[in-house]
Amino acid sequence: MKAITANRLTDGRVIYRTEQGHWTPHLAEAARYPADDAGTALALAEGEFGVAVGPYLIDLDDAGPAGQKWRRESIRLAGPTTGTTHVLAADAGAR
Repeated sequence: MKAITANRLTDGRVIYRTEQGHWTPHLAEAARYPADDAGTALALAEGEFGVAVGPYLIDLDDAGPAGQKWRRESIRLAGPTTGTTHVLAADAGAR
């Protein structure tokens, strides 16, 4: 199965296309398209310039993102991997 993902134009948040043709930040609400129908749905999403930026297809299975790029899509879904838990080597030496 495939889903359509993009970034919301107003704040850059990851969003997914629903069956009703709207966008949601929740992967569970994303429309799931058979590979044969996904291209047509993507073409419609690409025409919505005022809502989403850079829509593209992702592979899905029952548990979530799948395929070769499952890790990238899992990170996009969960949020940034940087923050207070990650310390750069240059910062660690300055303390």
